[in-house]
Amino acid sequence: MAEAQNIPAGSTTAGAIAVAAESTVATRMSAPPSFDVADFPVPHGREEEWRFTPLARLKGLHDGTAVANGTMKAQIDAPEGVRIESVERGDARIGKAGTPVDRVAAQAFSSFAKATVVTVPKEAVLTEPVRVSLHGEGGTTFGHTVFDVQAFAEAVIVIDHTGDGVRAANVDFLVGDGAKLTVVSVQDWDDTAVHVSQHNALIGRDATFKSIVVTFGGDLVRLHPRVTYAGPGGEAELFGLYFTDAGQHQEHRLLVDHSAPHCKSNVVYKGALQGQDAHAVWIGDVLIEKTAEGTDTYEMNRNLVLTDGARVDSVPNLEIETGEIVGAGHASATGRFDDEQLFYLQARGIPADEARRLVVRGFFAELVQQIGVDDIEERLLTKIETELQGSV
Repeated sequence: MAEAQNIPAGSTTAGAIAVAAESTVATRMSAPPSFDVADFPVPHGREEEWRFTPLARLKGLHDGTAVANGTMKAQIDAPEGVRIESVERGDARIGKAGTPVDRVAAQAFSSFAKATVVTVPKEAVLTEPVRVSLHGEGGTTFGHTVFDVQAFAEAVIVIDHTGDGVRAANVDFLVGDGAKLTVVSVQDWDDTAVHVSQHNALIGRDATFKSIVVTFGGDLVRLHPRVTYAGPGGEAELFGLYFTDAGQHQEHRLLVDHSAPHCKSNVVYKGALQGQDAHAVWIGDVLIEKTAEGTDTYEMNRNLVLTDGARVDSVPNLEIETGEIVGAGHASATGRFDDEQLFYLQARGIPADEARRLVVRGFFAELVQQIGVDDIEERLLTKIETELQGSV
């Protein structure tokens, strides 16, 4: 099942452009996954995985000219019992969740000095989140972090990105059998920052993984969440919220690889855009392999265009190699405000500007509520309100 709706933001060619539900399935990249940056040619922008990305704004991350000359202030606050280690790249846990699939991810893997491993022990149930604060202080940095949530453990992890700089990183999530992990990744960079990261999640037997990606800041942010299953019965929920301002490029490229039987996945990403040359890209790839009988999956992307001059590229892809599934589908929609909702609110005495804000807050509400961390939810609602002051 596929659904696509394209509604321009204005009546002129200078208005918003929406491109949705292309038929080309892009679950395979142009080069095989590799930890060696030399295995990836320098992209020229015509490759499927790079055609929406403004390469000149990557600050050399894609062509090898970027060097590690920056500073990233990192702080990890974790409940008692959580282990935090700094390890060499030969550690067996590094790369276990997934292999770099493009040149920037491989460059990040080849360039980090030491990796950080955060371990939640077997059967531990954390009552407070693990909080990782990363504050850029300029220059270029590379990183690799592994979160190892062992069998039957339960944890919430919040990764908060602020400050300025150029950042390329790989983040691995090892979700053990029967474990439950919720990850909140917030991209609240300064307006000039560049952030490119591959997130790899390996979900064990009967394990549950929930990812909430929130992107507001940065000149260019390109995130690549990827999910694979290590055994049957795994469940993945991937939620995303982004607010793209004038001149910003925010790109989220997802892959859910159903390789084990009787697993589930649900993907919901929502974005709002405002201002000239605001550009959001969402690519949602779901692959159901021959061995993945009993799969149940659905993905959806919705975008709300607030002003003229913004552009959305939304491409849901679904590839099915077996007919023995419970269900599979995808949807994409991009449009302006719902006139009926606005009329309903204004007819009850609510001023037009406040009615528009209510519609946008309602648009994002279901995703904000998925976070489950009160201070983060409050901060994001405040951020949304601040963004709306500029256009609504």
